[in-house]
Amino acid sequence: MLVGVPKEIKNHEYRVGLTPGAIREYVAAGHAAIVETNAGAGIGASDEVYRAAGADIVDTAEEVFARAEMVVKVKEPQPTEWVQLREGQILFTYLHLAPDPEQAKGLMASGVTAVAYETVTDATGGLPLLAPMSEVAGRLSIEAAGTALKAVSGGRGLLLGGVPGVQAARVVVLGGGVVGTHAARMAAGLGAEVTIIDRSIPRLRQLDELFHGRVRTRVSTIQSIEDEIAEADVVIGAVLVPGASAPKLVTRPMLGLMKPRAVLVDVAIDQGGCFETSHATTHADPTYEVDGIIHYCVANMPGAVPLTSSHALNNATLPYGLALAKDGVKAFETNPGLKEGLNVQGGHIVNKVVADSLHFA
Repeated sequence: MLVGVPKEIKNHEYRVGLTPGAIREYVAAGHAAIVETNAGAGIGASDEVYRAAGADIVDTAEEVFARAEMVVKVKEPQPTEWVQLREGQILFTYLHLAPDPEQAKGLMASGVTAVAYETVTDATGGLPLLAPMSEVAGRLSIEAAGTALKAVSGGRGLLLGGVPGVQAARVVVLGGGVVGTHAARMAAGLGAEVTIIDRSIPRLRQLDELFHGRVRTRVSTIQSIEDEIAEADVVIGAVLVPGASAPKLVTRPMLGLMKPRAVLVDVAIDQGGCFETSHATTHADPTYEVDGIIHYCVANMPGAVPLTSSHALNNATLPYGLALAKDGVKAFETNPGLKEGLNVQGGHIVNKVVADSLHFA
């Protein structure tokens, strides 16, 4: 199969769909690869490095989309990209369709077979292709919160971990999954006071054991969320319903309970966000203020650390991509986890959770 890698064009997105090491694996398996010139610049991988790995370098994204049988990306296709997709072609990337009906319609109209990293599952029902970026985003969320808390950024002027004799910041993490766990680990490691809220009592037990009592845990209810955000300096939104839009756990009236210039970091923004007042931002302009509360809602947080992110992502996606390259759509018949990643095929949304979230018949 001919596999193509275009350069990412989303705002401040420096990751790349296939690293040179991944290209070598595709070529070793008997496939051919084309890569748009400078696609790997964000991770320091030159065209020469890609050529040495076995790829042909092409001048434009248009050539990649026109020739490739499978297009491998990182972020969802932008409007100028989805119009270049075609029937009989496979797209393998993050899609996050639930809050993005326009993209969904564009993919349906193209006839492409679109496989979303974020809904591929493993044997235990986990999300193996979402996990590495969730790990990165969870850790970055605390860095972002620390920056937003600074007075020069409009925040409360707090140091997350405090200093001896001065109280540390209070961090509330909504969601105890991969993002939330890594956010809590970073925050606690810096010395912040951390509370994790989750609806699963068994998961809260696991987290209590994992952190050896260094973080507080609470069951998710409207009351517990209100209680905790009222005392919080930082709230990390880390909830996930696979394939579906994120639930709005913090409403606009709740912002009135919070400390002035406290910080919300919505890591769930790719799925529509878990704060009612969230809307997607970019690395170029990452924050905005609503009712005196600072919101950080960058939709591609791991793009800020592309070297780490690209390699972590490729480590996870490689076996699934190789399966698609080897067998094409027949791979769905033998790999049920990969089939869960199938979002669009034959002009239809075929993942029920995604279709229900989009309210598409």
